[in-house]
Amino acid sequence: MNPKETFEFAHPWLLLLLGIPLVLLWLRGKPGGAPSLIFSSLAPLRALASPRRSRSGALLAGLLGGAMVFFIVALARPRMGSSHQRIQSSGIDILLALDVSRSMLAEDFTIGSERANRLQAVQKITREFIEKRPADRIGIVAFAGKPYLVSPLTLDHDWLLQNLDRLRIGLVEDGTAIGSAIASATNRLKERESKSRILVLLTDGDNNAGKITPATAAEAAKTLGVKIYTICAGSRGYAPIPVPDMFGRIVYRNIKVEVDEATLKQVASIGNGQFFRAVDSDSLDSIFRQIDQLEKTTVEMDRYSVYRELFAWPAGAGLLLLCLHLVLGQTFLRRLP
Repeated sequence: MNPKETFEFAHPWLLLLLGIPLVLLWLRGKPGGAPSLIFSSLAPLRALASPRRSRSGALLAGLLGGAMVFFIVALARPRMGSSHQRIQSSGIDILLALDVSRSMLAEDFTIGSERANRLQAVQKITREFIEKRPADRIGIVAFAGKPYLVSPLTLDHDWLLQNLDRLRIGLVEDGTAIGSAIASATNRLKERESKSRILVLLTDGDNNAGKITPATAAEAAKTLGVKIYTICAGSRGYAPIPVPDMFGRIVYRNIKVEVDEATLKQVASIGNGQFFRAVDSDSLDSIFRQIDQLEKTTVEMDRYSVYRELFAWPAGAGLLLLCLHLVLGQTFLRRLP
């Protein structure tokens, strides 16, 4: 990711000195006193007694004040800076296996005060989970009737989150192939040498597709040292799912959702992990927080900043105004004693 440049002053407190030239200019611009000469009659010179302000003097004062302003800004050291960080991998690999079957359209979750379907809630909570673990390699496998790779294990979490946002229901045949999803995720985790391999499986249904049973896939994962956390998402029984009617309008129908919690608990037990049940957004968020605490990671991060100094520009402008003040003061705007 390209670092963003930001503007700042190295010594911003010096900008308080900007009040000095402003005060001097204000004092310089005040009307001067009336001339005082003795005449036998003041009538011819009465008009000269009104307060006057020299235009040439005001211009010279403005040039000098402007030069002071630019010099003070230069002393404050304006600069453009870009912050860089280098993250060292913690050695923990996490594969998220997310259900994208049609039942994930059920709108029994909320985001804020708005009703949301299960996939939208999962995407939001998963995003927050990823953002909290910058030092871990994280990948995503989505599955319905069969699994497919959304993102391989990566430390480029910006790219990972972009792919998470692209998750859609209906990209593959419908169904819930839990066993195949575990097998696919395990294959991705075994490709790297790491001190810890974690699989987080989230589904709202029971295994009704694929050729591999969840227990068999979990045993294979255990052999490779993969720890499995399973999350059963969604309310029990019936859930409101949007479907088009004969006129193409979206209507909601309560459809019964079958969930095999026993199988998910068995998979978590085989994988030396834990089983969780999420019935709403708050409980789902709490589950991911628990997993985050259970799988502690140490972030090793190097930060450094690169600055591009800009003081030469206001310093040059101030020098130009000062030179202009001196030249005009000795030539066109020269004042006689």
